[in-house]
Amino acid sequence: MTESFRRDGEYEQYENPYQGAQQQHASSPVNPEWPPPPAQPPLVSYGGDGNGSGTALLTAPAAPAPKRRTRGPLALLAAVAIVAAAIGGGTAYGIQELTGNDTVASSSTSTNVVPSSAKGTVAGVAKAVSPSIVEINATSNAGESTGSGVIITGDGEIITNNHVVSGASTIKVSTSDGKSYTAKVVGTDSKKDLALIKLENASGLRVATLGNSDGVQVGDQVVAIGSPEGLTGTVTSGIVSALNRDVTVATDEGQSQGQGGGNDQWPFEFGGRQFNGDTGSSTTTYKAIQTDASLNPGNSGGALIDMNGNIIGINSAMYSASSDSSTAGSAGLGFSIPINTVKSDLATLRAGGTDN
Repeated sequence: MTESFRRDGEYEQYENPYQGAQQQHASSPVNPEWPPPPAQPPLVSYGGDGNGSGTALLTAPAAPAPKRRTRGPLALLAAVAIVAAAIGGGTAYGIQELTGNDTVASSSTSTNVVPSSAKGTVAGVAKAVSPSIVEINATSNAGESTGSGVIITGDGEIITNNHVVSGASTIKVSTSDGKSYTAKVVGTDSKKDLALIKLENASGLRVATLGNSDGVQVGDQVVAIGSPEGLTGTVTSGIVSALNRDVTVATDEGQSQGQGGGNDQWPFEFGGRQFNGDTGSSTTTYKAIQTDASLNPGNSGGALIDMNGNIIGINSAMYSASSDSSTAGSAGLGFSIPINTVKSDLATLRAGGTDN
C-alpha cells in the first residue's frame, strides 16, 4: 500500500408584411407557427463598409423576427451552453459552479484543465491540479496513517483509499494552501479500496476534474501527486505501463496500517505472490492501472493524472523490494484504481458505502 502509516414559448402573432402574397398562395398549406415566404426575394446591393470590403446590404426590409419569452430553466440551460462554449477547458468546473456546490466535476472525454500555454507539460499539470490534492492524517487504534486524497466537491468531499482511513477515530486534512480541517468518513468500500470523507466547515475548494479511464492507453504520459512520507504536494511523472492488472490488497484495519502501527508492512499481492509483507486473511482484488510514476508510502489516495489535467486513477499500491517501512521505496511499479471505478461507486459511498 502506498500510505505511510500514517410556444408561449408563445410566438406572438406575426404581422405579415406580405399579406398579398399569402392570399395568392392560399391554396398551399401553411404552418401557422411560421410566416410564409415573401412574394419577392429582398433586393441585395453591394457597397463598401468603410474597410474596403464588399459587404452585402439588404435593401428590402426583412420579416420581423419572432418574439419569444424563454422560461427560466431554458434560459439557465442556454447560459450553461454559452459558458461551456466560451471557457473550453473549464467546462466541467463552470457547470459545477452554476448547478451547485456538491456537483462532481466529471468528464466523459478528456477535458483541458491545463491552460493551453502549458498543455502537455508536467509543470502545467502540477499547477492546475495540485490545489485539488490534500494530505490526510488518520489516527486509529492501530496507529497513525498518512495518505492523500482528491477533492471532488467545493464543500469538501474527498476521495481516498479505504486503507488510509480504515478504523480511524480522528482524521485531519491539510490542503495545498496550508489550511487544516477535521474530516468525517461518509462511506467506505473495502472491496474497491475506496473511501469518501467530508471536511467540516469547508467551502470554495478547488475541485479536481474526474476524467475517463476507459480512454487511457499504455504509453500515455501521466503525473502523480500526493504526500509520500508526509511531503505534501509531491509531484512525479511517468507513463501508463499496463492496464487491467489484478491487484490484491489487504482490507483489515491492522494490515492496512503502516508506520507507527507495529506492522511496518504494506501488504500487496500480485500473480499469486505476496509483496511488502503478509496480506493477511482479508483481501480484495481489483483491476488497476499500472504506472512507472514514482509512488511511495503516503501516495495512497492521491491522484494519477493525464496530461490534460484529468484524474484518471486513485493511487493505491506500490511494489517495494523491502517490507521494512524504513527502507521501502518506489521501484517503478505503482498501481491506481481507475477513475471510472470511482465514479460508478460514488453514489454508494455517499449513501454510507458497502461496509456499513
